[in-house]
Amino acid sequence: MGLIKWARTKSPWLLHFNSGGCAGCDIEVVAALNPKFDIERFGMLLKGSPRHSDILVLTGPITFQIKNRLKRIYNQMPEPKFVIAIGSCAISGGVYRGCYNVHEGADKVVPVDVYVPGCPPKPEAIIDGIIKVLKNYEKATP
Repeated sequence: MGLIKWARTKSPWLLHFNSGGCAGCDIEVVAALNPKFDIERFGMLLKGSPRHSDILVLTGPITFQIKNRLKRIYNQMPEPKFVIAIGSCAISGGVYRGCYNVHEGADKVVPVDVYVPGCPPKPEAIIDGIIKVLKNYEKATP
C-alpha cells in the first residue's frame, strides 16, 4: 500500500471535464499545462480516460443534461478518487445560477473535495487546489 500511496501522490493523473459555459476556466486549466506553469514537472498528467485518472477536474455549470454523464464518468474512476470544482460556475452555477436547466453546484451531483473559486481562477490557484487534494490524500490514507 505504501508504494501505491507514493505513486498517487507523486504522479496524479487528471481528467478534465468541461460541462459548458464561457470556457474561461478551461483556458486557465490549459494554461496550467503550458510551459510557463508546467504542472507536468510535478508529475501531474492530463489523461483522457476516467479509468486511468485519479482526480476529476470540473469546469462549467452542471446542467441537467450533463448530470448523468458526469455521474457515469465519476463512477468509472478507480478508488480513491477526488473531485476539484474549478470556477464559480462549477461551484455554485455562477452566472447561470437560477436557470431552469442548471444545478446549483457540482456538489449536488458528485462529492467535491476541493473548491477553486474565481471567474476564472488563475493557473496558480488551480495548481494549489490540486496540491490540496494531494495533501488530503496523504492524511486520509495510512
